[in-house]
Amino acid sequence: MPGPFDLEDVKAYRGWREKKLSCTATRLDVIELIDPRNLKAFEREALLASCARANMAIYRSPVTREDKSIPRLLGRQLGFVRLDGNYLADDDGISSITPGAGTRGEFIPYTDRPIGWHTDGYYNPRARRILGFVLHCVRPAAEGGETALLDHELAYLRLRDQDPGHVRALSAPDAMTIPPRLESGEVAREAETGPVFSTGPGGDWLHMRYTARGTNISWKDDAATHAARAALERVLGGEDVLRLRLEPGMGIVCNNVLHARTGFHDAPQHRRLLYRARYYDRIAAAPHHSASSTPASILLG
Repeated sequence: MPGPFDLEDVKAYRGWREKKLSCTATRLDVIELIDPRNLKAFEREALLASCARANMAIYRSPVTREDKSIPRLLGRQLGFVRLDGNYLADDDGISSITPGAGTRGEFIPYTDRPIGWHTDGYYNPRARRILGFVLHCVRPAAEGGETALLDHELAYLRLRDQDPGHVRALSAPDAMTIPPRLESGEVAREAETGPVFSTGPGGDWLHMRYTARGTNISWKDDAATHAARAALERVLGGEDVLRLRLEPGMGIVCNNVLHARTGFHDAPQHRRLLYRARYYDRIAAAPHHSASSTPASILLG
């Protein structure tokens, strides 16, 4: 459908681009919450307003206990309802991201190794696209574990400004294929082929499916896709990237923006622990009136 993410609708794109750049910054306020499980009206409005601008919000609260109701209740207040209970999640559908042994220890998020740029659920079929998530920090690593973030709409804008052909290539239905996952010789997850960029039903919001992984992935083998991938990698190394280290009680709510993590080291009797709740929903629309928030620190880019 025509709209800002339609390459033929240049007028809509220019209007969207001007608005996007007018409210995009290389820093975000860290929104102070009294209790993320029970938001005050002004706290909720501040979170929604940040997500409307940058597809993400960073928060900090004094609630640091091991309590998985924190991401679940926070998400529900922001419009997250349909939880993605992926097979590595805990029984309640929320993942405890911590270094571990066994099956989980075979997957990078559950190790202390760095994680490259990606959006969550890039291996999911279209019917189960991950549209948003909550990431809540209970305990940071003793050293390292820095998070990098990039609004996927801003990445799209940079690519389209460079060459609309990059967006066209990454929007192809066969742009990226994740091979099947095998367990004991059996197919546990089918191969998934699809675009990097796609839109919502009305064409007014953007979804991105991406991973920088170098193995177990197949990209469309043509010049346009190779050029688009290289251009995207440059954007991911550019000045639009935000970086922070989550501390106890801090977290991220977002419309599945691009993110990455540096490696880290834990200390004896101290293991990094984050809760992650992934959803088939986007953040609720921001209120039309302005909201004031509590004093906030600054996230530097």
